[in-house]
Amino acid sequence: MRVEIEADTETPVSAFLKLARGERHAFLLESVEGGERSARFSFLGAGPKSVLSWSTGEAGDPIERVRKDLASHHAVRVPGTPRFAGGLVGYISYDAVKLFEPRVPIAKGDELGFPDVFFMDYDGVVAFDHLRHSLHVVAEVRCNPGDDPRELYAEAVSRIERMLGALARPLEDERPGRVAQPAALVPRMDKRAYMAAVARAKAYIKAGDCQQVVLSQRFDAEVEVAPFELYRALRRVNPSPYLFYLQDGERALVGSSPETLIKLEDGEVTLRPIAGTRRRGKDPAEDARLEAELRADPKENAEHVMLVDLGRNDVGRVSRVGTVRLTALKTIERYSHVMHLVSEVRGQLADGLSAVDVLRAGFPAGTVSGSPKVRAMEIIDELEPTRRGPYAGAVGYFDRSGDMEMCIAIRTLLQNGRRVSVQAGGGLVYDSRPAAEYQETVNKAQAVLTALAQAESRTLDGAAKVVPVDRGSPVARSVSTPGAPGALPAQGGRRARDRNGRRARAGDPR
Repeated sequence: MRVEIEADTETPVSAFLKLARGERHAFLLESVEGGERSARFSFLGAGPKSVLSWSTGEAGDPIERVRKDLASHHAVRVPGTPRFAGGLVGYISYDAVKLFEPRVPIAKGDELGFPDVFFMDYDGVVAFDHLRHSLHVVAEVRCNPGDDPRELYAEAVSRIERMLGALARPLEDERPGRVAQPAALVPRMDKRAYMAAVARAKAYIKAGDCQQVVLSQRFDAEVEVAPFELYRALRRVNPSPYLFYLQDGERALVGSSPETLIKLEDGEVTLRPIAGTRRRGKDPAEDARLEAELRADPKENAEHVMLVDLGRNDVGRVSRVGTVRLTALKTIERYSHVMHLVSEVRGQLADGLSAVDVLRAGFPAGTVSGSPKVRAMEIIDELEPTRRGPYAGAVGYFDRSGDMEMCIAIRTLLQNGRRVSVQAGGGLVYDSRPAAEYQETVNKAQAVLTALAQAESRTLDGAAKVVPVDRGSPVARSVSTPGAPGALPAQGGRRARDRNGRRARAGDPR
């Protein structure tokens, strides 16, 4: 059941702050399509019906628990109701890959303190309608044999009334005061160590073990800022197709991902590989030159085609024979700090399969692991010094009508108490240059680090410094808003509007 109310004085942020006040678990999902146009709905919820939290070493298969839970109730989509009206919202960490590919070793200890599988089950959500400037307050009625429909209906009415009551409360400003010193981001690998890992990965590629490996590194910091302030800054700095905030007590997953992992909607499977990157230009002429350079780069094109082929294989695993098609190939998408190549693969779901089967087919994405996947992941486990945690995993939802949408957890901040972690990587092939690959990881983290600095200072500028980990390593550089003292080379900057008058685009793979 659903109630729609006017919300011309609300925003998704204000509605979330009201709904989530005092709650341990909450979520906000938003989308800026292509980085420049808001999708019609933002979805938010707090106080789930139940929570699934699973870490490596615990008994059972949490993915099969998800399958059984979804099969226990099927929702009928009511005309006029937003597409997501309830279901499971959460994430699957990259390290949960052993549930999908048992051969892959994940031997390192957990430093981040995040579950490997985490889903919140919501039977009541709020959808912010940007077109009608209204709020849809929705409650699912889940009926089992023997249940009294009148009691279930009364419970649904009660859930809606509680959400309406929360939304009617005045908004409190709970943001912290200005922080005097910006966070010091400490990389877990210095430049020398990262370049050595790149060289080792290239040796595996040249030996024929694999065609590509996606190597990443992590930055850590201690901060004095509420995690939702990080989300507010990130959605401003880096508007992206997948904006998400998942709250689990003191832990929060805060992201602005540009990339679909895999999606199932009305029986159609969609996958959108992103690979091939250039920074944004300082002006339209340089931007056009960089686009031409990207389109002509043989390394970037070879990497992209390789990952498109991998994506076609993933979609083909769960699609009816003859339905897999390439609907876009190597289009250019521009974001605030970067531009990149994007393709799209679609297929019709095979009979007898479900959204969980679709997720299994696509996880993890080839764009954050490599090709072939299993061998690339074995090399990643050898070369990266830490577990990835949620980074490079899946974030999104399963609804109870059979649909599912997951993005890749890139451009993402992990906050656990005062500790914040950011991770970024790049695809390595046989002719990759180690120094350039290292710098690419720093560049890719820039939008997220800028958001961290802005959240701490509560201003629209600020700098988060990357500090060396040994003997004045060359990694010691400022990562800040372009133009700030000590900033990395300008990437086009964060603007409310871009140079052509459009809303600034943001995001980047890995």
